[in-house]
Amino acid sequence: MSTSLRLGVAEFRARPGRALLPGVALVVGVACLLAALVLSDALSRSVDEGAPLTPSSVGHVVEVKPHQYDSDTPAVNQAELDDALLGKLSAVGRAVPVQVAQADLLDANGRAGQHRAEVHVQQPDLVRWPLAEGRQPAAGGEIAVDKITAYERGLRPGDAISLAAADGRPFEVTVSGVLKRGAVDSRPVLVAGPDLARKLDPRPHTKQVWVIGGARDAVKAAAGASYVVWNPDPDADRVGDDLKFVLLPFSILALATAVFVAAATFRAVYAQRQRQTALLRCIGAQRGPLVRRSLFEALVTGAVAGIGGALLGGPMAWTLARTFDVTGISVLFGAVELSPDLLPSLGYVVLGVAVAAVLSVVAAVRPAINAARVSPLAALRDADNEVPKGSVRRLRLVFGLLFTGGAAVLALAAIAAKGTAVAPLAVTFSAIAAVTGLFWILGPVTVPFIARLFGKIGGTHWKLAGAEVRRMPQRSASVALPLLLASSMVTFFLVLLGTAQEMTYTFANEERPDATVVDAGERPLPPIPAQDGVAASVVLHRAETGAGADPEQFKAWLEAQNVPGAERFASGTAIVPQHWEDRPFVEAGGKRYEVVGTVPGTLTGYTPVLGGLTSGPAEKVLVALEPGTDPARFRAGLQAALPDNPTVIVQTDADERAEADRYMHLGTVLMMVLLGLSVAVAVTGIGTALTISVQERRKELALRRALGVTRGGLQGGVIAEAVMLALVGVVGGGALGFGYAVIAILSIGIPLVLPAVSVVLPLVIGAVAVVVLAVLAAFGPSRGASRIRPAAGLASG
Repeated sequence: MSTSLRLGVAEFRARPGRALLPGVALVVGVACLLAALVLSDALSRSVDEGAPLTPSSVGHVVEVKPHQYDSDTPAVNQAELDDALLGKLSAVGRAVPVQVAQADLLDANGRAGQHRAEVHVQQPDLVRWPLAEGRQPAAGGEIAVDKITAYERGLRPGDAISLAAADGRPFEVTVSGVLKRGAVDSRPVLVAGPDLARKLDPRPHTKQVWVIGGARDAVKAAAGASYVVWNPDPDADRVGDDLKFVLLPFSILALATAVFVAAATFRAVYAQRQRQTALLRCIGAQRGPLVRRSLFEALVTGAVAGIGGALLGGPMAWTLARTFDVTGISVLFGAVELSPDLLPSLGYVVLGVAVAAVLSVVAAVRPAINAARVSPLAALRDADNEVPKGSVRRLRLVFGLLFTGGAAVLALAAIAAKGTAVAPLAVTFSAIAAVTGLFWILGPVTVPFIARLFGKIGGTHWKLAGAEVRRMPQRSASVALPLLLASSMVTFFLVLLGTAQEMTYTFANEERPDATVVDAGERPLPPIPAQDGVAASVVLHRAETGAGADPEQFKAWLEAQNVPGAERFASGTAIVPQHWEDRPFVEAGGKRYEVVGTVPGTLTGYTPVLGGLTSGPAEKVLVALEPGTDPARFRAGLQAALPDNPTVIVQTDADERAEADRYMHLGTVLMMVLLGLSVAVAVTGIGTALTISVQERRKELALRRALGVTRGGLQGGVIAEAVMLALVGVVGGGALGFGYAVIAILSIGIPLVLPAVSVVLPLVIGAVAVVVLAVLAAFGPSRGASRIRPAAGLASG
């Protein structure tokens, strides 16, 4: 065995805890990586298992030839998958249309929702949709529902649900089975037989035609040149490994954070044994074997950490899956109640061990070389702090100021290049330069400065914690940097999400009807009964171009909405949205309507309104409410007055805000959970740093005990140090992330708004969670500090 290996093995035998300490962060990092892979596998498997299948008996698939943009044939004249084509194909073999209908699934109150359901038509002998439980719908009164709808409504096979027929009348059907597929974005997916589908939608959309039997040439000849004939592809609707790219970037980010933490821990461990290194150098040891010893230790540490991370990957994936279910994120992916493997496959275990070993060696290279370069004389001196030479401090100051100044210049350039493709690049490189300058190069200065601010607001424990941060500024900066980066990214993305939400609110606050009454399935509206709190209303009738309305009703409604522009509106004239204002007239039914005014398109649905054309069916009622009228109360009253019309719905401004709030909530939770992985890894650095700190300060802690400090007092001091480091990372990262979010917003050219409660509250909750995690990470070191006996501790010095 070589000298390097013997030294490495001796270190593991003498102090296995210290040798393996740098692997703690890698354990969490590898666990995050494998959790993302295992959860992605479960997610992909769930989505792929629910994908529609092509029965083996289908020999050919016929579709319309894709429209060529350079073709002279207008898109409206393109071929269709109609009955005429089915008749031609039936002469060759059995032709089966693959159709999708639209239907209204009623809720527990018997009302239709904002989103219609997709109803996939399935022939009884050509099963296309796999089931998770139950059986395929057979009779005309049976239906299969997707698993998300079943999960949200608590449906099981045998339960009854209500649908609205094509004429709007409600009727009940029986749930025969639950699909393996899940709906996406609250849009239910149903499977029904042909008879029930015709009852729901007489004109379903045909996506393709299956042909069973017949030769390929005969099918092509029967279809004609406007159609293409394909071989059935059983995996056409599968996503494969595409969903891995959703979670994998966040796990890689967590793994990179683990490398930062491991490198800082290696540096502290090697500094702790510098006297041993110096003695070895004095008796003739060369730098090469010492570096190889450190790298061998790092390799073993990484391998052990990889095994630990692999064992934790499955439970972490299960925890993430349950978190996604509780928070509603699972619905975004169309999958709920995922069951990832608790034990990863052998391939994933090997991957985890290999990744952890390689990254551990990478993290240890620079600390190992630096430790071997220390002269024996300098290493044998007693040193209680990390104060570098004056030349090193000056060089660090120069480079730190250069990077910080460059970051400021790039930030100003990004704002100056507002709205161009250069601006995002300038913001990105400015952020990198700022982190490098302020918290990497100048970290030993910046981090103690922030810690000093917190030390002034606390008691004795806080002051001692601040003194420890100043004693070891390089180590403190190395520990705070990963947490600071993770906190800055969370703040950056949340502020951008909040700005996007405010922009959505701005769009929702554009001039709109106070309430709009429509049918969810675009059926003609019944007579709308009068309701309290209505200032004015107008019925829009379906027309060939736009919508028709009574001029007096329309003008009265606009007046109640405080919108000008229709003073000259009369029979035979038209009011158009603002993007139509250059048109002199609108033609409908062979008659020209002179354009006499414009109104915002958000009021009328971006369609022209034709005066006096009221012969068509009523498709929409625009309502202006009296001041102080609650839109929700108006909706409830109107729907209660129309019990036989469950598909009549009322849309209000509050719906726009509720939709924006929902997506904001889901986006916030998703970012908090996924970026929280990096935060969790970064917090492990606090635990490892405190463990080393307690080992180094045994004599100091024993002296405190001898002077009368209680065990609780020692524990409080260590916990205060953990909380201070956590606050430095959270506050410093939060300030940096907020600043660059503002710069990014200004560089894009959108209005800057202060963060709302929906942004500030998650940040505060996240900060509290980080502090709690830091306290938990400090539990072991603080307990170890409290167990130090004065006599033994003083003797160890």
